[in-house]
Amino acid sequence: MRENGLTERSMILAAGATIVLGCLWRLVCKWNERTRRKITTKIPDNEMDQFKGQPRLPKFSVPKRYDVRLKPDLSACTFAGSVSIDLDIVADTKFIVLNAADLSVKSDSVCFTSSKVFEPVNVELVEADEILVLEFADTLPIGVGVLAIDFEGVLNDKMKGFYRSTYEHQGEKKNMAVTQFEPADARRCFPCWDEPACKAKFKITLDVPSELVALSNMPVIEENVDGPLKTVSYQETPIMSTYLVAIVVGLFDYVEDHTSDGIKVRVYCQVGKANQGNFALHVAVKTLELYKEYFAVQYPLPKLDMIAVPDFAAGAMENYGLVTYRETALLFDDKHSAAANKQRVATVVAHELAHQWFGNLVTMEWWTHLWLNEGFATWVSYLAADSLFPEWKIWTQFLDETTEGLRLDGLEESHPIEVEINHASEIDEIFDAISYRKGASVIRMLQSYLGAECFQKSLASYIKKYAYSNAKTEDLWAALEEGSGEPVKNLMNSWTRQKGYPVVSVRLQDQKLEFEQSQFLSSGSHGDGQWIVPITLCCGSYDVNKSFLLQTKSETLDAKESKLVEIKSAWVKLNVHQTGFYRVKYDDDLAARLRYAIEKKILTEADRFGILDDSFALCMARHQSLTSLLTLMGAYREELEYTVLSNLINISYKVTRIAADATPELLDCINQFFINLFQYSAERLGWDPKQGESHLDSMLRGEVLTALAVFGHDLTLNEASRRFHAFIDDRNTLLLPPDIRKAAYVAVMQRVSTSNRSGYESLLRVYRETDLSQEKTRILGSLASCPDPNIVLEVLNFVLSSEVRSQDAVFGLAVSKEGRETAWTWLQDKWDYISKTWGSGFLITRFISAVVSPFASFEKAKEVEEFFAGRTKPSMARTLKQSIERININAKWVQSIQNEKQLAETVKELAHRKY
Repeated sequence: MRENGLTERSMILAAGATIVLGCLWRLVCKWNERTRRKITTKIPDNEMDQFKGQPRLPKFSVPKRYDVRLKPDLSACTFAGSVSIDLDIVADTKFIVLNAADLSVKSDSVCFTSSKVFEPVNVELVEADEILVLEFADTLPIGVGVLAIDFEGVLNDKMKGFYRSTYEHQGEKKNMAVTQFEPADARRCFPCWDEPACKAKFKITLDVPSELVALSNMPVIEENVDGPLKTVSYQETPIMSTYLVAIVVGLFDYVEDHTSDGIKVRVYCQVGKANQGNFALHVAVKTLELYKEYFAVQYPLPKLDMIAVPDFAAGAMENYGLVTYRETALLFDDKHSAAANKQRVATVVAHELAHQWFGNLVTMEWWTHLWLNEGFATWVSYLAADSLFPEWKIWTQFLDETTEGLRLDGLEESHPIEVEINHASEIDEIFDAISYRKGASVIRMLQSYLGAECFQKSLASYIKKYAYSNAKTEDLWAALEEGSGEPVKNLMNSWTRQKGYPVVSVRLQDQKLEFEQSQFLSSGSHGDGQWIVPITLCCGSYDVNKSFLLQTKSETLDAKESKLVEIKSAWVKLNVHQTGFYRVKYDDDLAARLRYAIEKKILTEADRFGILDDSFALCMARHQSLTSLLTLMGAYREELEYTVLSNLINISYKVTRIAADATPELLDCINQFFINLFQYSAERLGWDPKQGESHLDSMLRGEVLTALAVFGHDLTLNEASRRFHAFIDDRNTLLLPPDIRKAAYVAVMQRVSTSNRSGYESLLRVYRETDLSQEKTRILGSLASCPDPNIVLEVLNFVLSSEVRSQDAVFGLAVSKEGRETAWTWLQDKWDYISKTWGSGFLITRFISAVVSPFASFEKAKEVEEFFAGRTKPSMARTLKQSIERININAKWVQSIQNEKQLAETVKELAHRKY
């Protein structure tokens, strides 16, 4: 041992010194850590204001378990409650800060018990920030304790928090109690840490009238009746976020089934409507089984209840084990529901059940990642519907989702998929087409790029890894990157972290295809975004194809080297089957070849849809003339496929609206052109359903006949009137099946006027007599299509009446072009009432966008801006800006159309062309 200069004795002494020094060092480190923790988390005793105006709750306490007891009074529309929260104090503090809103907290009931009982010296409910701040005299001990709070609240009529909904039972009006907590309204029912990352277990107990049904997330474990009241206790939930807690109390019927592995599934609805739940029940059972396989994880709860709620702001809500729905999204009546209603029930049920894994089991860390929940559930709902109903061609219909995403994201006032949320008041506005539809579309684009099998396996591993916890967007990219070996994060960040999307321009020059990407904006302005774009193309045949990533502003592809041998004369289609979230602009020669391919029925439905949709968007952005768009639309004269024709109809509505402002003298000719265009399909479909016809033909018939009615086709208006009067005389007549009722109602309203009100009065009578929500919304969506502004005003006032449920009022805002000004004046006159009634939820934004967006003059944009200058709230600010931007886009489009030299000649030629 001499070689290192140490004797055995000196080595022993050195070792001992090392041990002593090590112990001292650990003591110093511990002291430093405690000191550092105190410095960073110690809050001055008198500074409660530090917690105000913050986007998130402080992190010095973590909830582990809630024991919630509620006693709703359905007559007085109030509730009393208590909550005991197992709380882990993780840093030195004299404060506990949690969320509470619209509650009356009993200060003397509040205490925190750990090593001893701590009573607060100060209890402050900060309504502006929806927080409850509890200040204690002493620093709370690190570790677990129990926070107890008693409180009272009101069963509100705002369709959020713990609220009341009304229904009729045996002719008597009754109240039910319902919860809707997403995004941040559990705090309106009980004090809690109302953030998605603050997951905990929940033990729910309810004291309710003994004759009522009381439901929550988990099965009942005990029910004790004591005279007129009963106490219902439920199994403890798995760990979950507050926004997924659910309670419903009322009178209900149900239908029941089981999955193959024994999960009990029920559909609850109003008494007497149980048979309307059978279709949703069938879809739910099959979908749970499908998702178990797809996600490679069992459904996590012992039961699944789904319930139809008469007053419900959203379409549905994915509460763990107790999914709540609007009646229109859950119930299906074989006799009076249309094929479109059936499809909506299927896709909404599939969407909500996808959340049981993607959202509930694995939850976004914060609302910035909302798209993870909603975009994914939207995409996978189509996967489920396609598996259950392949004849619906649902992936072609998915293009409607993509179009809505592209439409909103083409605005300068759009937002990235991942959007920073700094306050709870900002969350409502991002439940929009970006989070849902763009989110779903980029997921589909990525799945198409990686391949279905690789995507599914990577997804299953992601769910397994983050089960019962929270995840961020980058966690999903990491799982997909690991499973595929592809640079997913790099590819996808360009789609989720910046707003907008590209238009890829392509032209053929000397046997070479030249590509260039630029940000597409509907305003025609130039954006500076750049993306990694998965380009797919085919040339002359779907067998001759090519894929590559466009990672720069421009790129050139040599046709010879790429074996695109027919490039000189063949059609070239980019974004094959429309799986990419971008638009394509072709040079004139390539566009003409595609028009020929459409006429010859060479292209798939998805590609016919995409060419038309891109052309319309380019026309609106003034990159293409209305003349060329109308010429292209003429190529679809023999179109019979539902999704393509439905989009053609929607575009025709928008063209006539803009033409009414730009070239009113050509409007009759444009209407005649569209009548000619849609008569081909109308004649083949007829008015009456055919034996064994497809689901898609059933949906298409109604849309085509509605279009002919709107464009003033006399034969359609006459036949609709005949069938409508037969229906008024006999509601069971076969002359007006559900699929064509909307068409008949719109047709009837085209001839209603102040001096001829009978059709309007008859429709109101049907509205008042039916108890089917789908029928009521069909009628509401038809009434304001009347061209008489006086009738439009009556309709708008009617939708604010007690006869129309709050969530349905927005259906009545589908106003004819003749009623636009009337609607705007009405909105201003009624704004205080509308703001008071709908201002606390997302439905207020629908009033603004529906009434404001159709205008097309710079003066109107200024007028709207001035009116709302002092009336804007954070929850509607983005929608207002988007609506004003749309007016300006329309105004520029009007100017562009007025300068088109060939338009009048083309329109007249198209109007007189016989198909």
